[in-house]
Amino acid sequence: MNQLVSPVPAIGSARESRMGRILLDSGKLNQAQVEEVSALQQQRGLRFGEAAQALGFITEADIQRVLAQQFDYPYLQPGTGQFPDQLVAAYQPFSPQVEALRGVRSQLMMQWFSAGHKALALISANPEESSLFAANLAVVFSQLGERTVLVDGNLRNPRQHELFRLGSRQGLSDVLAGRAGLETLSTVEAFLNLSVLPAGTLPPNPQELLGRPAFKSVHAGLVNNFDVILYDVSAYSTGADALTIAALAEGVLLVARKDKTRVADLSEMHAQLGRSGARVIGSVLVDF
Repeated sequence: MNQLVSPVPAIGSARESRMGRILLDSGKLNQAQVEEVSALQQQRGLRFGEAAQALGFITEADIQRVLAQQFDYPYLQPGTGQFPDQLVAAYQPFSPQVEALRGVRSQLMMQWFSAGHKALALISANPEESSLFAANLAVVFSQLGERTVLVDGNLRNPRQHELFRLGSRQGLSDVLAGRAGLETLSTVEAFLNLSVLPAGTLPPNPQELLGRPAFKSVHAGLVNNFDVILYDVSAYSTGADALTIAALAEGVLLVARKDKTRVADLSEMHAQLGRSGARVIGSVLVDF
């Protein structure tokens, strides 16, 4: 064993030992501090993190970061990475907002995905009400260890390429037009289980593209390779695109924005989606 970390195995449990090793390797603690923490831990019967925090060597945020590493729960430190702050699931995984996202994820797992379904369309009444929610929901699904793909099916006003900093590149529209294949899928390196299929080139005929048999082939390919497929869809008010994708996904989650979405619009969407053959799993209220 490397001498640099030789004192660490003396720390309580195996999990605590790993915490000490991670803190040491990351430069949060030095050799002398590890020994001091170990001594206080044995003296007071504390966990390693508690002892290190009591000595003022680390903060609660440091402990949460190490626990995230120990339990394979990837997230990013504020100020790092390339994503916007709006991607709260990436930067603030312990916030009430993200806890609410995990609650939605749990309900969807129980009511939809655990029943053998793989795809879900996220649909809002008005533009720019579902995209940010879809991005954050995709992140929390990937943090669960599910092989997750977020498909930007909004071929009118896409946002996922911006939220995940993918730049201008080919995507779903190019695949449907026969100009590209599923190599346009992008793996989000910060989250090992997350891929994004951007919208691609803005087409003049989004509804016709989505109605092509090629879309069913793309969907079938995704079903074979992922556990969770989330479709971010153009707003219901902008055209029938939402109905086409909803029928393919079979399941729909309605996204409403606080103080913006009208109840009458939600009722109309619910009724029309039912007639299209899609099942409305539920609805969520977002505030942003």
